[in-house]
Amino acid sequence: MPLARSLSATSLSGLEEWDEDFDLEDAVLFEIAWEVANKVGGIYTVIQTKARLTSEEWGENYFLVGPYVESNVRTQVELIEPTNPVMKRTIDKMNSSGCKIYFGRWLIEGSPYVVLIDVGFTAWSLDRWKSELWELCDIGVPWFDREANDAVLFGFLTAWLLGEYTAQCEDPPHVVAHFHEWLAGLGLVLCRQRQLSVATIFTTHATLLGRYLCAGNVDFYNNLAEFNVDKEAGDRQIYHRYCLERAAAHCAHVFTTVSQITAIEAEHLLKRKPDIVTPNGLNVKKFSAVHEFQNLHAQSKNRIQEFVRGHFYGHLDFNLDKCLFLFIAGRYEFSNKGADIFLEALARLNYLLRVNHSDVTVIAFFIMPARTNNFNVETLKGQAVRKQLWDTAQTVKERFGKKLYESLLVGQLPDISKMLDKEDFTIMKRAIFATQRQCQPPICTHNMLEDSSDPILNCVRRIGLFNSSADRVKIIFHPEFLSSTSPLLPMDYEEFVRGCHLGVFPSYYEPWGYTPAECTVMGIPSISTNLSGFGCFMEEHIADPSAYGIYILDRRFRGVDESCNQLTSFLFQFCKQSRRQRIIQRNRTERLSDLLDWRYLGRYYTAARHMALAKAFPDTYLYEPQEPTSTTGFRYPRPASVPPSPALSRHSSPHHSEAEDNDEEERYDEDLEAEKDRVNIRQPYTTPFKNKSPAIYGGNSNGDVSSQPVRTSEF
Repeated sequence: MPLARSLSATSLSGLEEWDEDFDLEDAVLFEIAWEVANKVGGIYTVIQTKARLTSEEWGENYFLVGPYVESNVRTQVELIEPTNPVMKRTIDKMNSSGCKIYFGRWLIEGSPYVVLIDVGFTAWSLDRWKSELWELCDIGVPWFDREANDAVLFGFLTAWLLGEYTAQCEDPPHVVAHFHEWLAGLGLVLCRQRQLSVATIFTTHATLLGRYLCAGNVDFYNNLAEFNVDKEAGDRQIYHRYCLERAAAHCAHVFTTVSQITAIEAEHLLKRKPDIVTPNGLNVKKFSAVHEFQNLHAQSKNRIQEFVRGHFYGHLDFNLDKCLFLFIAGRYEFSNKGADIFLEALARLNYLLRVNHSDVTVIAFFIMPARTNNFNVETLKGQAVRKQLWDTAQTVKERFGKKLYESLLVGQLPDISKMLDKEDFTIMKRAIFATQRQCQPPICTHNMLEDSSDPILNCVRRIGLFNSSADRVKIIFHPEFLSSTSPLLPMDYEEFVRGCHLGVFPSYYEPWGYTPAECTVMGIPSISTNLSGFGCFMEEHIADPSAYGIYILDRRFRGVDESCNQLTSFLFQFCKQSRRQRIIQRNRTERLSDLLDWRYLGRYYTAARHMALAKAFPDTYLYEPQEPTSTTGFRYPRPASVPPSPALSRHSSPHHSEAEDNDEEERYDEDLEAEKDRVNIRQPYTTPFKNKSPAIYGGNSNGDVSSQPVRTSEF
């Protein structure tokens, strides 16, 4: 199916300004999701990062609704008494009726109010509510599906909360309820069935059936129109979940997805075309010092190098200054996340580097949580040996320094042959003997519970990359989330990403893709695919994505082997880049962060809420959809200066002169490039909204944001 442009596409069409805003003083926004103050997946990142912008827009009239999880509340939420009298009456009434509702502030940027519902406290109502769901919607939920049972409890309690809130209001309220994913979707269905005075929005971040189908190794995107959705959902025993998701999509006033490719998927699997696409953004922090993000890269890279020194002790026969760190991270879905073709591409890259006698070493990290029982002893020993060597070097250095000091005090130049005595050599020899190793450096940093059936380890055994000295590509599988408190690799995820050179995410199923987006805002190049929302978004808005460090792998119109060859080509070309070319590319990648800032992409969520208000309260609000113009757009041109790829910029002769180097320096002007890119930052496409009541008009929002130019730094 072609990725056709439509009104719902994420086309940043460059309309002059968003001239009209709603006055939201008389409106209230509830945002409902299972991942409010409860980190499970990517939706947590969406809500957490968007909260600041939404709080600025709605102020005290913004409430997040999620489940009460005591362990999370202790560390993330400050419980307080509601300041809103309507909300206080609502919570008191529900608590007195057999519910357990908590109110507080989520301790994140924006400090939004959160309403947390203890679903376990009302589990006694589960059978009654299941019966009501069957009578109203003909949806039966089996007793053994705990997640679906929680969705039923959460949905009925959410609908109860919204109904009670509207009942407690003295004047007819303008309530917007935004539901995320199928776990919260039942609350939306009940709001419409009970005819509550609520404008509803449903956002699917990934369709349930799509995720299951892709995990089953089917040709998904080329057969979207052919699937018998009821049969496929039934065969996978998720028919009841699928029904909840589809009902929410059809009952919502406004239906949204996070990318254009997911919009096509939803149109075929959920049988409703989204009204608008709401891409996911991030809070982008610009540095006042132009080199700061490059400095952070160097600092984090040094910390990764320290880990590598310990992991490969005894086999550290490669130059760390010519070592590139690649990584893939995310949910452990071997095929959906593209770990399968990444490993195959690494095997082919290893062959190319060896036959071309490259002095570059590639270390590929797999950060994918899996079932383990402890750290690998050999991995822990490596870090202990590294620390012991450091301590030994410090001891010898102090002894050497003391002798040098005493020699200088008496006015004599030191006799170097006498500066190190026999004891010093003994200490150093013992340290060297401690680094001897009879086995290869381990692939996995932990002991896997299912080692024999683990997909990554089995693939490594098949391709034969065992971290031997002859291999130019090394693999490290870290099957848990990164943490600064880890005794093995004490780094947060953000620090680790900043220290790497390239993120590789060749996903087959990726509705958006926060991992490459996070790489982009940190100035780290990444590889994505044209089957991910992020990849399609960047391909649409950048004339030459690879020049900006965004490599788009074709996984839709090529076979697996062709895609793997293309990925290998990307990796090999990246390995041939000089240090200066990588610095230039990181500068360009970091400038794209404006494209992913919530200050721009948050406007799509705003447009969705205004559209829902206009549909639910047509006597008060009016919207006039307009087609975007085709002559304007938010599109980064191809950089005019020296390209980052050595395939395009290498010299014809083996050696080149300093004059040529100077000419290359002159061709690249970071300030000029940054200025040209700033000109291309325009307002996203929005639908003009009007309020039938003159008192509702607000001021305009031009959102003019300029990016800080970043110069190259040589290190």
